Amino acid sequence: MATGVTDRTGNLPSEVSSFVGRGRELAEITLLLDRHRLVTVTGVGGVGKSRAALRVATAAQRRFPDGVWMAELGALRDPELIAHAVGQALDVQDQSIRPQAEVLADFLAERRLLLVLDTCEHLIESCALLVEGLLRAAPGLRVLAVSRQPLEVAGERTYVLDPLPVPASERFSELRTCPSVRLFTDRAAAADPGFRLTDRNAATVARLCRGLDGIPLALELAAGRLRALTADQLADRLQDRFRLLDGPLAGDEARHATLRAAIGWSHELCEPAERLLWARLSVFDGDFDTEAAEQVCADARLPADQVAELAAGLVAKSVLRREEHGDAVRLRMLATVRDYGAEWLDKLGETHDLRRRHRDHYLDLARRCEAAWCGPHQAEWGARLTGERANLLAALDFCLDDPDELRAGLELAAALRPFWVPCGFVKVGRHYFERAFACSPAPGPELAKALGEAARLATTQGDLEAASAWLRRCRELLAGHPDGVTAGHVAYLTGANAMLTGDHAAAARWFEEAVERHRTEGDPGIGLTFALAVQGMSLVLTGELERAVELLEESRGICERYGEHWVRSYADYILGLARLGLGDPAAAAHHAREAMRAKRLLRDSFGTAVALDLLAQATLGEGRADRAARLLGAAQRVWLSFGTPQMGSPDLVRAREECERGARRELGERAYGLAFRSGHDLDLEAAIDYALTGG
Repeated sequence: MATGVTDRTGNLPSEVSSFVGRGRELAEITLLLDRHRLVTVTGVGGVGKSRAALRVATAAQRRFPDGVWMAELGALRDPELIAHAVGQALDVQDQSIRPQAEVLADFLAERRLLLVLDTCEHLIESCALLVEGLLRAAPGLRVLAVSRQPLEVAGERTYVLDPLPVPASERFSELRTCPSVRLFTDRAAAADPGFRLTDRNAATVARLCRGLDGIPLALELAAGRLRALTADQLADRLQDRFRLLDGPLAGDEARHATLRAAIGWSHELCEPAERLLWARLSVFDGDFDTEAAEQVCADARLPADQVAELAAGLVAKSVLRREEHGDAVRLRMLATVRDYGAEWLDKLGETHDLRRRHRDHYLDLARRCEAAWCGPHQAEWGARLTGERANLLAALDFCLDDPDELRAGLELAAALRPFWVPCGFVKVGRHYFERAFACSPAPGPELAKALGEAARLATTQGDLEAASAWLRRCRELLAGHPDGVTAGHVAYLTGANAMLTGDHAAAARWFEEAVERHRTEGDPGIGLTFALAVQGMSLVLTGELERAVELLEESRGICERYGEHWVRSYADYILGLARLGLGDPAAAAHHAREAMRAKRLLRDSFGTAVALDLLAQATLGEGRADRAARLLGAAQRVWLSFGTPQMGSPDLVRAREECERGARRELGERAYGLAFRSGHDLDLEAAIDYALTGG
């Protein structure tokens, strides 16, 4: 059974603005969710479906012991990644070769939780297939979907969220309680702190709310203009705009036309430079920062030093949303507004150029991260790449959809080496490499490096057959396109594959080659330190412990000079294995804990699993069988999230089994089972806390 790695009760985002009205609607959606396992909130764009679902989900948290979790799908372009996005939201760390939908079904099978799927309409068929399978596999699962159309899954109940009620009269006393008026005046006061609903403006506000059909997004866009226009000016200009809507439209079709007109009217009221920035910002997926906006959108027509001010103007007009992520400020555009901007970008004939510039920005980010990864800021770089994942994947999609951009796509995918494994996106990375290889790229250095990185992911997954095939092809390419760095990595990976199958003689030869290449012509940072570490691992497994210690101390020393944590944590782990083999369980436990501290910093759950196994073995060697059994249970919970415990390595499996047998002998079956289960019940953070106490 797959397992998540946190004990959080959910990942629901905080609301960034006040929530107005909808009491009856929220109660009705809640009642449907109580009675049915799949509820889909539908309605026209801009009507507030996501906000309503978030409010219902937040109120429901106490009813779901395994939490309430939201997966935002709006930024996804590839339907194959829906299950991965859900797994990311649930914090399921499985990196095996099992289909992700199967992993999710396994994970959810015995849990009682609520899954919120936000923005399904552009991937409706794939969403429906996934939801249907998960509901069938997990009787305790309930799904609250947000979509402009139903999923059409058996048992689904839909709730059509209508716009807010509009004023039936213009009497001030009645307007004060009208939901659409309340929303408009709330947002208007945010735009113009001096704005109030009064007897003098009541009729105008009523006319605005009726003209905008009570659609929340349209009301917010209109309210954002009160910094520059009076309410009367707003109403007059809106009336002129809406004369274009005369015709036999009704229901959702009319409301869609109303929203389109409101967005278009807001677009017309922007300054020309703001309209241009709006269109260009539509190439971003998810959120982004001002630096990215300047790099991607600026040119002679839109100077970089004006972008921040123009973006602030679009925030004031409710075209952009401003979000705070810790100390960082990010910008986001609602999907409906982004789609409108994308249409204008097409009309300007700039779509391909802007998407290429977007790709270039994120390719540069990936290159900078790759260059700086062997240093003291790995955690910060990892967090940054994780936060930019929607835009990174959008850049890859652009490259893989256009044959002329495939070479850059290979370079980007390979440069994201610090993202795929250390940040926990192994399956997603492999998906993109396989997509790229299916496009039949021309031979060259970019393809060679990409093949090497794909082999790294396959090795991490324990898929040694695929890894070996890609490594063979990579070596063939390197014969015609020499690259010392890639050749060094390929030698280390070939050795790792040999080691994992028990062929230690071959592994030793390849590791020697890898170390030599990285010393002379390759990567003296991550490449050399990792080659030394895995060579040390091979020596540990063949019993050459003193030599192993020598190489591992060299690896740790280089890491210390660079301020590097990720490889050092693996060197600590392997050094712990060597010290355990030399009969020093206390030193082994110390190195296991040192490794675990870095793993926590980098959120490396695979590394945590191997360190927990080692700590259990060292703890047993210290004569504390009960604690060893608890650590084995904690490690097993993490290992199961990877599909293949101990990555299938016969040596690692054998060492763990020996520890289990030893703990059982010391404790007896009943006591061992109790201790193991108590460790297995710990989430990852609690398991690390327990391991680091050392008591």
